[in-house]
Amino acid sequence: MTETSGPLVGHVHSDDLPWVHIGPVGLQVLRVSADTWVVRNRFEAGFQLPTHKHTGGVHGYTFSGRWRYKEYGIDYVTGTFIHEPPGSIHTLTIEEDSDILFIIEGAFIEYDADGNISGVVDGESTLNSYYALCDDAGIPRPQGILS
Repeated sequence: MTETSGPLVGHVHSDDLPWVHIGPVGLQVLRVSADTWVVRNRFEAGFQLPTHKHTGGVHGYTFSGRWRYKEYGIDYVTGTFIHEPPGSIHTLTIEEDSDILFIIEGAFIEYDADGNISGVVDGESTLNSYYALCDDAGIPRPQGILS
């Protein structure tokens, strides 16, 4: 059997990526590609994202804390792995300080209280925001996030 080596495995260590903060949300961007973005968030208790849906699937892992989607009534606690199918509409609500890793395919579409689209977030816009927050805090932009 002949083996061929492919491209090098992309990698980045979380210790090499700064945490930036937007109010009660800590953000660390681990990877951004054309169709997938990976973020780690540290949310303070009481925080709630706007009601939203994703155009692709989302995987999440809870390192610590307790959170839920307001519509489903299920608490996701430390050690919980979730999968959101594309198109599910929900409102992420943080019950306790939480540290969560999300692997997101496609875009995040936000809705206002009347059900109108109020914003669209994707990997590129998240990375641009992350870099801007690094710049504002005087933190050098990390390397190795893009793939």
